[in-house]
Amino acid sequence: MSSISSEEIISILRNEIENFEMISEEKEVGSVVWVGDGIATIYGIGHAMYGEIVIFENGVRGMVQDIKREQIGCVILGKEDEICEGTKVTRTGKRAGIPVGDAYLGRVVNALGEAVDGKGAIEAAEYRAIEQEAPGIADRQSVHEPLETGILAIDAMFPIGRGQRELIIGDRQTGKTSIALDAILNQRGKDVVCIYVAIGQKSSTIARLVHTLTKYDAMDYSVVFAATASDSASLQYIVPYAATALAEYFMYQGRDVLIVYDDLSKHAVAYRALSLLLERSPGREAYPGDVFYLHSRLLERASRLSDALGGGSITALPIVETQAGDVAAYIPTNVISITDGQIYLESDLFFSGMRPAVNVGLSVSRVGGAAQTKAMKRASGTIRIDLAQYREMEVFAQFGSDLDETTREQLRHGRSLMELLKQPLCHPLTLAEQVILLAAADDRAFSDMSAERIGEAKEQFLEYFAAHHAALLDRINEKKTLDDGLWDEIMGAVKTWKDGYLHEKQMYEK
Repeated sequence: MSSISSEEIISILRNEIENFEMISEEKEVGSVVWVGDGIATIYGIGHAMYGEIVIFENGVRGMVQDIKREQIGCVILGKEDEICEGTKVTRTGKRAGIPVGDAYLGRVVNALGEAVDGKGAIEAAEYRAIEQEAPGIADRQSVHEPLETGILAIDAMFPIGRGQRELIIGDRQTGKTSIALDAILNQRGKDVVCIYVAIGQKSSTIARLVHTLTKYDAMDYSVVFAATASDSASLQYIVPYAATALAEYFMYQGRDVLIVYDDLSKHAVAYRALSLLLERSPGREAYPGDVFYLHSRLLERASRLSDALGGGSITALPIVETQAGDVAAYIPTNVISITDGQIYLESDLFFSGMRPAVNVGLSVSRVGGAAQTKAMKRASGTIRIDLAQYREMEVFAQFGSDLDETTREQLRHGRSLMELLKQPLCHPLTLAEQVILLAAADDRAFSDMSAERIGEAKEQFLEYFAAHHAALLDRINEKKTLDDGLWDEIMGAVKTWKDGYLHEKQMYEK
């Protein structure tokens, strides 16, 4: 057994004393008194702020959500397995936030901004708090530039502008996500950053969506935030705010952003679970009293900034699921009152083969024509009124066959419009394609066809224009206006197709 001499001990002590540096650091430390279901109650931290991040001694982070006289409640942003009664907790003095930067484009991340796509860590440009005040009135400008979805039924009747908040609402399995997906695909080459926020979705559903975005080269300008159904309620609660923080990073650079929240019904359910665990008083349908503020402070952050601030924008497409078509339920009415319009998808239309299943009567855009190009405004004309009249006449027509010629003509025109508005998934149309289809519909080019043949005729019509009038389509896409000369040229081309091409194919009813 070796022994250490007194000289060696003195040498070690002298070296330690010489290299000693006193660091004074003040930390407020508390301890966990109760933990469970993603919630921790902490005693001993008296000065925590709402929304502040605290760190448990095992490295897991938490976010303060409840402040009482003697203790605070926080949601755990991670696994709670190693957290138990007596675990030490330290204040950070920082608000909850995520790293942001251009490197996020093309990636799939979780609610904390951490990559979950297996492509390695993401290099951040800065750190941004997930909760931010919405831009004030003086910092905004009116919505005037369209954000085209490529879906004829929406761009023609319920236009969405950059900086608008348009709700997509309907029962489950009626094509709500499909509309949002088409809108993202249509932004290719238009310098719009797209962010898809999956709240409480199955992992397989998110993987399928990412595969579709990759297949159509849309991931290059997109980011997917995923808080899956297997994640805790706390992560499902913060994920839309985290995604909006990234969207604001791009917006304040002067860029346009499209953000899809899929869906806010599950978001409200996650917040209800957290609130009940934090022992907040339940209100209607057991939701807490501030559930309206939950979504209003999120959606108000979508705006079009003034030119002085760069003119960037966030366009929000929140999705809400209804039960048996009940748009008067608690969460749907809340979000309807916050947004600038809604696209209502009807189950009966969907199952009858009308896709997208947009209900013309209950859907509305409160921005309206202000967000439409002049070309689309002129081409769309009376389509919405014609469809409304068709649906009204259709009800009466089924009770009797003795109809005058004018009524029969309106029914044929309305039926052809319904067929023209059908659009397959992942096939958005350009502005020019939408304009020429509406022009042909206005000229009653499809009215005399059988319903079964209109879809085929529509494809042949677009192929005909692409082959014989490509320069005309390019001018429409470039000018985005329709003067009388251009309109007459379109109508002349439609007439040539109608008189020659159609009769050769014998597409008309006999």
